[in-house]
Amino acid sequence: MSAVLQAKAIGKSFGGLAAVQGVSLEARSGQILSVIGPNGAGKTTLFNCLSGIYRPDTGTVLLDGKDVTGLASHKIAQAGLSRSFQNIRLFPEMTSLQNVLVGRFSRTPFRPMGALLRTKAWHADERAAKEKSLELLELVGLAERRDDWARALPYGLQRRLEVARALATEPKVLLLDEPGAGMNPSEIASMMDLVAKIRSLGVAVVVIEHHMKLVMEISDRILVLDHGEPIAEGTPREVRDDPRVIEAYLGRTEATVGH
Repeated sequence: MSAVLQAKAIGKSFGGLAAVQGVSLEARSGQILSVIGPNGAGKTTLFNCLSGIYRPDTGTVLLDGKDVTGLASHKIAQAGLSRSFQNIRLFPEMTSLQNVLVGRFSRTPFRPMGALLRTKAWHADERAAKEKSLELLELVGLAERRDDWARALPYGLQRRLEVARALATEPKVLLLDEPGAGMNPSEIASMMDLVAKIRSLGVAVVVIEHHMKLVMEISDRILVLDHGEPIAEGTPREVRDDPRVIEAYLGRTEATVGH
């Protein structure tokens, strides 16, 4: 199975401080790649380089074989990569359905005259966008809350709504930046079940997550960063038993990660 996302030797510095150095990865359709590492390891900076928020100083980003390095984030989204953020970025004064419809905009034909004249084609586009958005709300367990304001949703459901909005762009690759942040163990397990469901749809999923037990259970492959550099990559078992990973997390080689 070929990689739908390839990052090659990505580097990014801020004021002389190298946040990411020489990081390469491949994400494949229907698989979960987790990116882990201690705080400050460069994980979110890497995501920002992949999604167009930052332009990497070095390296290339290929999406379905097309070079998207340094493109604006909305162009990268149109090319097939979407993401969620560590800090929730919903539209609080819009309903759940409206938030997902915003994400759907990039896949809805733009017909200026149709919008002005409310033509049959315009109504068909609107209906199709709503139907798809409702399907995604069903997928993430929010169908019953479609008319609720985003700000009124419990924190865990806001996280799910962000995922639905990201999926509305029909991504080939979905980046999830700490989807379990701020959740209790039950909510985290439920979120990871959702991530597994998204994988089953054929989407390539790349996850930043700090909950090691869940990472080990759900990941097909794991990339480990430390001080901006890759120190290990492999299956959960290979990474768990890698002395460099244990040293990076715990500072002593006799400890075990994920046990």
